Amino acid sequence: MPRMFFILFVLLLLRPNASDAAQSPSSADPDLHPSDRAALLHFRSALIDPSGSLLRWNGSRCGKWAGISCYNTTGRVVGIGLAGLGLSGPLPPSLCKFPLLRKLILPDNAFFGGIPFCFSRLRALKFLDLGRNRLCGSLPVQLARLRRLEALLLPDNPCIGGHIPEWIGSFSPVLAKLDLSNDSLEGEIPASLLALRSLREVDLSNNHLEGMMKDFVQPLVSLNLASNQLSGTLPCFSASSNSLSVLNLAGNGIVGGVPTCISYLNALTVLNISSNGLEFSISPRLIFSDRLLVLDLSSNSLSGPIPRDIVEHSERSGLLLLNLSNNQLSGEIPPEITELRNLLGLFLSHNQLTGDIPAAIGNLTYLQALDLSHNSLSGQIPISLAGCFQLWQLRLSHNNLSGTLKPELDALDSLRVLDLAGNCISGEIPLPLAGCKSLEVVDLSSNNIVGELSGAILKWQNLRFLSIAHNNLSGNLPDWIFSFQYLRSLDLSGNNLFGFIPGGDLNISWEFNGDDHDLPRGGGLNGENVFLWAVLYLKGSKQLELHYELNTAVGIDLAGNSLQGGIPQGMVALKGLEYLNLSFNHLVGHLPLSLERMGRLRSLDLSHNYLTGGVPNGISGLRELQVLNLSFNCLTGQVPGQKEGLWRFPGAFAGNPGLCMEKNGRGCEGVAARLPSGNAATSGREEGEDGWMSLGAFWVSAAASFYISAMGLLCSPQVRGFVFQTWKQEL
Repeated sequence: MPRMFFILFVLLLLRPNASDAAQSPSSADPDLHPSDRAALLHFRSALIDPSGSLLRWNGSRCGKWAGISCYNTTGRVVGIGLAGLGLSGPLPPSLCKFPLLRKLILPDNAFFGGIPFCFSRLRALKFLDLGRNRLCGSLPVQLARLRRLEALLLPDNPCIGGHIPEWIGSFSPVLAKLDLSNDSLEGEIPASLLALRSLREVDLSNNHLEGMMKDFVQPLVSLNLASNQLSGTLPCFSASSNSLSVLNLAGNGIVGGVPTCISYLNALTVLNISSNGLEFSISPRLIFSDRLLVLDLSSNSLSGPIPRDIVEHSERSGLLLLNLSNNQLSGEIPPEITELRNLLGLFLSHNQLTGDIPAAIGNLTYLQALDLSHNSLSGQIPISLAGCFQLWQLRLSHNNLSGTLKPELDALDSLRVLDLAGNCISGEIPLPLAGCKSLEVVDLSSNNIVGELSGAILKWQNLRFLSIAHNNLSGNLPDWIFSFQYLRSLDLSGNNLFGFIPGGDLNISWEFNGDDHDLPRGGGLNGENVFLWAVLYLKGSKQLELHYELNTAVGIDLAGNSLQGGIPQGMVALKGLEYLNLSFNHLVGHLPLSLERMGRLRSLDLSHNYLTGGVPNGISGLRELQVLNLSFNCLTGQVPGQKEGLWRFPGAFAGNPGLCMEKNGRGCEGVAARLPSGNAATSGREEGEDGWMSLGAFWVSAAASFYISAMGLLCSPQVRGFVFQTWKQEL
């Protein structure tokens, strides 16, 4: 009998408490509590639900109400999760009528207005996520009553502003995660937050916080204060030496050197201190643990050599990204970097590095992006680069590299971005790169490349940007040059190309034609070569994704060649072009009448040719036009002036003696008489008292008369043909 009593006593101890059972959710499907059901219906009626996601809320069973979870015995609502449904409207007060609610998850919607004060009634709330909405105002003090809150997430609500309240670090003794990133908060970080013992993850990035950078006294796991206005020097984060995994302080005003104590953060996987005011040399004692995956010290003023040892054991290191670009680092690239076998991205651009590219660079077989541009590197591009068979971005521009492109490089069949501009590379193209069929961006400008454009370029079917400007290319402009479906920018200026501009295939590129009104607008007017950056996503623990974005205007630049014939009608019918430069050629014929179709055109330069005829009236209808240059041609006739708004382009018609422009309704005035300073001028004085003009005026008048006469003769097809034919016979 005593034994049976003992068994019954043990069973009673092991039996779940009745109140606990009533308070624990289960996978059973209970009936919704009537008052909670009514509150949910009121919540639905107060919102705009464009996708009709909440129309399926019906019946009495909790399981029929998508996004709602309930206690199994009482049917009381304990969780509301309605992320990414496009719901909009103010947060209705009916949300406050769930006394047992533990999770409220409403991110990625379009809620606006303030956070309801009645949220203070949700005393059981542990997880609140209202991120990526349109909420406004300051953080209401009523939230300070949520004593059980473990996670407060309000990121990406740009209208949430004001100071971070002091109570944020003391209202809940169990708050572990705080995310107020991408809001409009200002002021200093409250001292109470720095001392909140329960806190583990903090994200206050992309705000307007200021003040001195201070240390946190609790063992943090993640700290993101990027893109604020914090100042001072870098603390050691000693309390987090064994816990801190992610530290992001990029885009602040932190000064001084990089303290060696940062390398004592043994759990660190991501360290980003880029875009600050750090200076001095990097200490050779700054050696990180093998756990480090991302090291970004870019865009500072760090000087001296690159340390040979960045991690404890190079051969065992898991480092995926090393970014030291945009500093003042000098010396050679240490060969020890090539021992970081797991590297996916290596960025050392915009420094003062010298010497050769390490021959062992091919050991980095996982490398996807290599940027050594804007340094003083010399020698040839090493053949060993072919060993980086996963490489898709190679940027070596603006160095002193020489030699020819080796045929071994065509093994880089994953290469999408190739930027070798501003070097001394010689030889012909693209024969050594024929196997790189994935190429999308090719910049070989400002080198010593010779020969004709080979049809092997046609293998680059995904080509979006091609620049071989300022080289020594010769031969005819091939008929296939515009036959790329995704072509966005073509620059062949400053070469020795001749022949006619091909008129076919101009309608192939969808960016040139611009039929889609949602096409992205380009960056600069002249197709600048600075158009790439990497976007880095760290997924999980050991996966890093690298991306690029092409930020250049849509256009064609064939200036500075010896092209002949007329301008193809198809070229000036391209609705998507933002710039067109055909200057300094030998083009003839009339200006096309269809210029007004180029509605996105911002820059048009047809200067220094032999174009004839009048200026089309439709050119004044180009509302986006910012740059116009038709100077030094053989244009004739009348140009409407003030009435058509063409006076906003001073000098656009200079050097066309046969043109006259209507001004202020006073009739037609010759352009030659009003050339801008530097093109033609008249003396500041006319005749003296004795009736004789000054000597300076005489010579200016003589020079202008000679120029106008010469242009008049050359604008005659018969005279021009006779002169050029005589030159050819003499040659």
